[in-house]
Amino acid sequence: MDISSKQVVQDARDYTLFPWSVQGAVQPIHMTKAQGVWFWDGDGNKWIDFCAQIMNVNVGHQHPKVLEAIKKQVDELCYAGPTMVTTPKAELGKKLVEVSGLHKAFYTLSGTEANESAMKIARLVTGRNKIITRYRSYHGDTMGSMSASGDFRRWPVEPGIPGIVRVFDPYCYRCPFGAEEATCSRQCVSHIEEVIQMEGPQNIAAMLAEGVTGTNGLLVPPADYWPRVRALLDKYDILLIDDEVMAGFGRTGKWFATQNYGIKPDMITFAKGVSSSLMPLGGVIVNKRISDHLEDHMLWTGLTGAGHPVCCAAGIACMDVYEEEKVFENVEKQGAYLAARLEDLKAKHACVGDVRHIGLFSMVELVKDKATKEPLAPYGGTSPEMGKLAAYLRSKHLYTYSRFNLFFIAPPLVITEEELKYGLDIVDEALAVVDQALGA
Repeated sequence: MDISSKQVVQDARDYTLFPWSVQGAVQPIHMTKAQGVWFWDGDGNKWIDFCAQIMNVNVGHQHPKVLEAIKKQVDELCYAGPTMVTTPKAELGKKLVEVSGLHKAFYTLSGTEANESAMKIARLVTGRNKIITRYRSYHGDTMGSMSASGDFRRWPVEPGIPGIVRVFDPYCYRCPFGAEEATCSRQCVSHIEEVIQMEGPQNIAAMLAEGVTGTNGLLVPPADYWPRVRALLDKYDILLIDDEVMAGFGRTGKWFATQNYGIKPDMITFAKGVSSSLMPLGGVIVNKRISDHLEDHMLWTGLTGAGHPVCCAAGIACMDVYEEEKVFENVEKQGAYLAARLEDLKAKHACVGDVRHIGLFSMVELVKDKATKEPLAPYGGTSPEMGKLAAYLRSKHLYTYSRFNLFFIAPPLVITEEELKYGLDIVDEALAVVDQALGA
C-alpha cells in the first residue's frame, strides 16, 4: 500500500531524531528521487539543489558511473575488515597520494572521524599535546573534533577535550583586528605567532584549519595568508592539518583548497566530495615524515568500516568522473559566472553586505545597514527577515543552507550556466523581499 508523503514525514517525526535541530521545530522535506542538480519531493515538486545537500554531492545526484561502480563492487565483495587489503582500497590510496602530493592515506567513514584521527596522529608523531584551531571553524561532532571546532555548537558539550587553543580568522569583511584592506599587515598571522609563544611552541603538535572556512561564513583567505601561516608553523616545527572535508575535491576548482595558495600541508583530512557522499567515505592523507614515523610506532586508531571496499569503489569512480568529465574546468567556467552575478547582487541589494566566492563555493552575508555592517541576524540566532528569505526560497523550491545572517550557494559541480542562472534569479527575487522588509 502506498503511503502518503505527509505520513512518511509524520513517521519520521515520530520515530527518528533529526541532527542539529529542536525536534518540534523540524520541517523536513520528503526527498523521493534526485538527478544531477535536481531532486523531487513526495508531492512531486522539483527542487534545484543549490547547496549540493550539505555541500557534498559534488558530481551530482545519482551519477551513473559512480552508481555502476557501487553495484559492481557489491557483487564482487561487499565488506572486508579494516586490516584486510582490497583492490579498491589500494587503488584509491594511490590516487589520493597522487593528487595531494603527500605519502599515505588512512581511511575513515566521515570528516569528523578524519579530523579526530588527524589530531591523534599529530600528538603521536610530535609527542606534543596542544592543537591550534580557529574560532570560525567546524571540524565535526565527535567529542574531539567538536572540541576543536570554534563555532557555538561546541558550547553544550564543553569542556570537551583538553589542549585546544583558538586563534582568530582571516575574516576580511569583519577584521577582528580592525585592519583596512589597503593597509593590512596580516595581523591574523602575527596573532597566531603570539599565541604560539604564549602557549609554548614545544607544547603545540599542530594547527588544524579549513583550507577555506565552510559553514562558519565561507572565509576565503587573502592570497598570502596560507604561505605566511605555512612558514610560521615551519619556524616552530608545528604540523599543519588542512581540513578539506568541505572545500576539497573540486569545490574551489582544485583537488584541495590550499592548492590555490601554493602550499603543501603535513596532513589533509577529507570526506564529502571524495565520493560525493554517494557512499560514506573520509580519511587522512599524511606526509612522508609522518608515514615514516608510523613504520615503527603504533598507530593508535582504527574503525570497523574504514577502507570499506564499496565506499572505496565509489571514491575511485568519483575521482575518475572529476578527470574524465573535466569537472574542475566546469567549476572554473561556472565559478566565473557565479562570481559576476554575486557581485551584481551585492551592488543591487541594500541587504547584501558582502559576497565571498571561490570556484562553486560561495556565500551571501546579509546586513541591516551596509554602512554599519550590522548583521541581519545575530551570531547563533535568526531574525524575521532571515525567516522571510528562507520561506521565499522554499516556496520557489530552491534548496540551500542558511545560518545566522548568511546563506550559501554551493551547487553540484556539474551544474550548467542555465541551471545556475535559474537558481540565481530566484535568489535575486528573495533578496528583493528582504530589501522590502527592511524598507530599503
